[in-house]
Order: sequence, then C-alpha cells, then structure tokens
Amino acid sequence: MAKKTASRSAAKTAVKKKWSGLGAGTKKSSAKSSARKTIKSKGRVTAAKKSAPKAVTKAASKARPKQRVAISHHREEDFKADGLRAYAKYRDLGIAAASHGLAQAHVIRLQGPCNPDEVSKLHFHDVEFQMVYVLKGWVKTYMEGEGETLMKEGSAWTQPPRIRHMILDYSDDVELLEVILPAEFKTVELKA
Repeated sequence: MAKKTASRSAAKTAVKKKWSGLGAGTKKSSAKSSARKTIKSKGRVTAAKKSAPKAVTKAASKARPKQRVAISHHREEDFKADGLRAYAKYRDLGIAAASHGLAQAHVIRLQGPCNPDEVSKLHFHDVEFQMVYVLKGWVKTYMEGEGETLMKEGSAWTQPPRIRHMILDYSDDVELLEVILPAEFKTVELKA
C-alpha cells in the first residue's frame, strides 16, 4: 500500500512540474495563453446563443405541468375492452396520466377473427401525432393516399392528422403499440 501511495504522489508531482515548467517567458506559454483566450471568447459567444433557447424551454415547461415517470410492466389483467373499438382490448401504459394529457400510449390486441362489417369503417382521428408499431402478427390497413398496406411484426407507420384510414383485416394474434398526441382526441367515422 505504501508503494502505491508513493507512486501516486510521484505522478502528481511530475504533472505539477510539467505544467509549472511552462512558466512565463517561454514561447509555448504565450502560444497556449493566446489559444486559451480564443477558446474562451468563442465559449462566451456560444453560451450567449444557447441562453435564448433555454429561456424558451423554461417558458414552455411553465405552461405545462411537470411530467412524471411512467413504468408499466406486462400483466394480462391490464388488457381491457374499454377503448375506442369494441373488437379490441387495450393495455394503457400510463403515459396520459404521467404527461398530464400531452400523449397517450397503449398496446392494442385486436380480437379475432376479423369481421370486416364491424372493423372496416373509414374514419379519421383529430390528433396532432399518431404512430403505430406491430408487436405481433399482422394487420392490413387502408390509408388515404397510400392505399392498402400489409403491416407485419416489426412494421411501423405514422398517420398524419385527420388522414382517412381503416383496418381491412388482421391476424388472430395481432398486437399493436400505439402512441397518440394529445391523449384526448375526437374520432370521426365517415360514410363510405
């Protein structure tokens, strides 16, 4: 233990000597000194530029309540048939409560077999953002401007605000992760 302490002290002394050896009067010292001044002045300019966005960020955070952490572990009993569609079960991930309505996220299980008379209804959601990711199985969708698309496990898509869309078919085991902003929104069913 004494050897390690002695070698640490020797290393610290060597570092101090190296830096003190570059004292005033050497060319290296003046070159480094002016380089430091340049860097410092650039740093001040950068700091001034960054202060404006911080003020905006602080103002935005004051407008909304502080978000909290949301942790959700898989439990079968959390899948409820209390969501937007009667043919689906939803597992709320706690995002709406944690974000004070800024966003919502849930896992959706579409109940099979698919009944097109019940499922395939053209509609849109009055949202700011919507993203869907296929966790298991597959789903066939129709989106205005895109046509029919088969989404399989690992597929993801966004649905722009108010885009007309519908589900055409799905596998009996399909599970989707959906993220929507804001948490509360209106859905409008359209007549085909």
